[in-house]
Parts: sequence; structure tokens; C-alpha cells
Amino acid sequence: MGRRGAGGWRRARSQRVPDLLLLTPLALEAAAAGRSRPSIHVLRTGMGPAKAAHAAERASTMAARAVAVTGFCGALEPGLRPGDVVVATEIVGPRRRWTCEGTGPLLAALEVVGVRAAAGPIASVDHVVSGPEREELARSTGAIAVDMESAWLAEAAHERPFAVVRVVVDIPGKDLRRTIGTVRGGLTALRSLQQIVPALERWARAAAPRRVLLAGPRSFCAGVERAVDIVERALDRYGPPVYVRKQIVHNVHVVRDLERRGAVFVESVAEVPEGAIVVFSAHGVSPAVRVEARARNLRIIDATCPLVTKVHAEARRFARVGYTIVLVGHAGHEEIEGTAGEAPEAIRLIERPKDVEALDLGGDRVAYLTQTTLAVDEVQEVVDRLRLKYPDLTGPGSEDICYATSNRQAAVRVLAREADLMLVIGSRNSSNSRRLVEVAEREGCPARLIDDETELDPLWLVHASTVAVTAGASAPDGLVDRVVSALRGLGPVEVDERSVIEESVQFTLPIELRPAPVGSDSSAEGR
Repeated sequence: MGRRGAGGWRRARSQRVPDLLLLTPLALEAAAAGRSRPSIHVLRTGMGPAKAAHAAERASTMAARAVAVTGFCGALEPGLRPGDVVVATEIVGPRRRWTCEGTGPLLAALEVVGVRAAAGPIASVDHVVSGPEREELARSTGAIAVDMESAWLAEAAHERPFAVVRVVVDIPGKDLRRTIGTVRGGLTALRSLQQIVPALERWARAAAPRRVLLAGPRSFCAGVERAVDIVERALDRYGPPVYVRKQIVHNVHVVRDLERRGAVFVESVAEVPEGAIVVFSAHGVSPAVRVEARARNLRIIDATCPLVTKVHAEARRFARVGYTIVLVGHAGHEEIEGTAGEAPEAIRLIERPKDVEALDLGGDRVAYLTQTTLAVDEVQEVVDRLRLKYPDLTGPGSEDICYATSNRQAAVRVLAREADLMLVIGSRNSSNSRRLVEVAEREGCPARLIDDETELDPLWLVHASTVAVTAGASAPDGLVDRVVSALRGLGPVEVDERSVIEESVQFTLPIELRPAPVGSDSSAEGR
């Protein structure tokens, strides 16, 4: 869809026009959507392409900040059932396709009101389809549902945010020609239609032009790139399955993608068949895990981040010369478990500055180490308190918090001072991503952690004219593109890339996965 100029959007807001123009083909669908009110205007368009095209001309001149189509549809995807909600990612018409960029926030709004929806293309045709024709339509268009109006009603958007949310009324094998099934499916579909209107209203409230600040650096760090590359190369070289102890990095998208390629993620090396290949995650493992893996005759490929390996080496060094080690980090995190396992008798774990008060270590040989993904300012406060209590405190030769964590936090501090909202892309078990949220909030900027655009609640955006976007060190940069596209689906977006610090760090691969020298014979390699 094209986009209206920012001036037009501002005028629309000042005139207090409806947030949403809701188009419904049938009177029954309009009744389920409810009467027009200040925030929503409901327009019944009539059934079929001709009436839809006529209604689109009229609707294109009607004031509203966003336009949506709702009503019944037929399922093309075999897994869909009557009453299921379908959100269009694109509309496939007889002559062209329309992309619906605001799908992610709409899915999030539906989730908030308790509705789970399927997302995919919706095909628009000029007649009721049934039997083999449905199968052919699904195959030729890739659509998961079909209707008779959306492609023609899309013209009503007239450069405004546009969405299509349909409810399945009939399914393959039980189409509209089967009266009893249609009645039952229709009653179920009507109940679903009533449920989705509040979500559409929530989505439309966020329609507005925005400025988007992209933090730099963001997304993958060198250690994460190396770890993911290791699993991909192992799969290419040895073939699936390749077993990975724990998540290779803390991101659900990365894990799912590798699973599709044949990686098998396990919690313990005890789950790996004897003699198989096992990859240790970027967070590192304790010596006990290595011993267990060797006892099972596993072929080990170590993807531990070199900066985590450095902390392990420091733990062994301090313990060897008689230091008690205060390890600052989060209990239960894989990196902490691995580091603590290097010298369990010498290490004391603390998480927060207040934990320093409870320490009673005795002696004067006290050292500290930290998890690599903590917030820089919080760690400094812990270290300052440790020095007050233990004046001869010894630390690592260089800071344990990794360069990527520090750099991403520095970028967030800068952008948070300009933004109304900070979106941090990362999984909930990602320590470095959660720290970015905390850093933004300490700068006075509201921040939200999201796995992707489908978790972007539109209500967060209602008063956010400037949105900063970053991604944790374990989140692929493609997710940033998807979030920006979702914001663009809610109105004109001006993107401003802000590079605060340049990064050029690279880590080498394990020797067994490095490319073979030119001219060497690698034919002997295999499983």
C-alpha cells in the first residue's frame, strides 16, 4: 500500500476522525461487528467483487486513520476449522497482490484479547469455490483461505494502514453447498467475529506516522555468529543429526531454524547417542560436562565464545593460586554454571550489589569475575562495593563483560534519550537482551522485549512518535527488518540509522570446521 503524507495524518488526528473504518460484506457480519461508534465506523459493502469495488470507491473518501476488512472466509489450509481466525499477510487478487505489512501488531492485538490466529495469504475470487478447485487455488496462490471481496476492498485503503481479518465458516469437503455444516460453522464463526473487533480497534489506534531510530551496533556479535556458523558447518560437513547441548545461543528463531536443518537440541550429553557429534553452546560448559562427553565417546565440537573461555581461564588461574572468587552473575544461567564448574570450591556467586553485604570470605585473597552479558553500570556498582569491603580485591586482566554487550548498551543509552519507546528484539532467556531493556528504562525510556513483530502490542505505540529499535547480541538482524516493516504497516516511517560504535571483531572457527586448504583432498571427510 502507498502511504499518506505526514501532514495529512496530523490533520486526521486533529479532526478526531474514527480510528478504524471496518468493512463487512454481509449484514450478519456487520451485526457481529457492532454499531458504528466514535472510534469505529462499520460499513456494509455487499457480497462479491462488483459490490466490493463500488463500496471501495465510497470508502476511499471516508475519514478514518486505518481500514480493515472482516467477515467470513473459506479455508484452503486443511488444518483450519470453522471459527478459526485468519489474518492476511497478503491479498491475492485476480490481477495483483497486496502486502499487508501491519500483520505482526495485529496478531499481537488478537493475542491480547485471547484470540489465536493463523497468518497467511488470502485469495479473493469472483465465485464460490469447492472441491478440487479449492485444492488448485491453494496450490497456485499459496493462500490458506479464500473470500470474494478483499482484493477489491483493498482499494479503499487509499494509502492508509490496511488489514484483513477473516473467520473460517467452511472447510474443504464441507463447503457452502452443505447447508447443515454451514449453519453450524456460521454460528461458530459469528462468535469469533465478535471477539476480533476489539483487537482491530486496538490495532487501528496505533495508526500514525513515526520516526524510527535504529541502534548501531545491534544483533549478532562475533561470538554468536561463530557459534551459529559452527552448527551450520557441522550439518553441512557431517550431515544431520548434529546434537547441540542446550540452546546454541539464546534465541528461539535461531534454534528453530537450526532444528529445521537437522540440529537436535538436548539438555544433557546423556541424551546424545554414544559416538555421535555434540556441539557445546556459546555459553560454555563445566569440566564435568567435558568428562561425561568423553566417557560417552562423543565427538566434541566446541562453540564456546572465546570471551567466555577467557573467563574460565581466569577462574582456574585465581583458584590455582588460592584466591576466593566472587562470581557476579545470574544463578542458573548456562554461562555461570560453566564458569562455576571450573573451581566450585573457590567460587561464591552473587547477583546484585546488596548481596555483597552477606559475604564473609575472610582472608585477603579475594578476586572477582563476571558473567559476560551483564549491565555495565550494575557490575561497576557491585565491584565498587566489593572494593570497599575487600580493599585488596583483584580482578581480571581485562573486563569480563564482552565488547558486544558494552557496545549495545552504549547505543541504547544514546537512543533512549530521544525515543518515546525502545523496542528490544530478543528472547526472554537472553541475558544481554534483558539488560538492554533495563538500560533503556534507567535512562527514562519505556522499553519492551519482543521476540519478533508478532509480540508488538499496538497500544505501546499509541503515544510513541519516535521509536528506537535494537536487538540483543543473539538476535538475527532480519528480525529488525521485520519489526520496521510492521511499524511501516501502521503509517509512514522515517528510518534513522544511528551508529554509536563500529565493531570489527571476528573469531576463528574450530580447526575441524575450517575450510580445507585450496588443492587439498577433502573427499575422505564424512560422517
